[in-house]
Amino acid sequence: MTLPEILRFSEQLDKEARSIKKDALKISWYMRGMSYTEVMNLSWEEREICGEIIKENLETTKKTGLPFF
Repeated sequence: MTLPEILRFSEQLDKEARSIKKDALKISWYMRGMSYTEVMNLSWEEREICGEIIKENLETTKKTGLPFF
């Protein structure tokens, strides 16, 4: 790889790492019972499932009109 290719690849990895961290922090906030460390120890599939649960809970909250926070 050339230096510019290495730099682009490194920047892409940094963006992906930031995205994973952001998702993990969102999950830990929404799930309330899970710490950031616990979320980071989940597999990608487990984090996806948590995201689906969060979406379902938000939809249920909107439909019922109950407070979410």
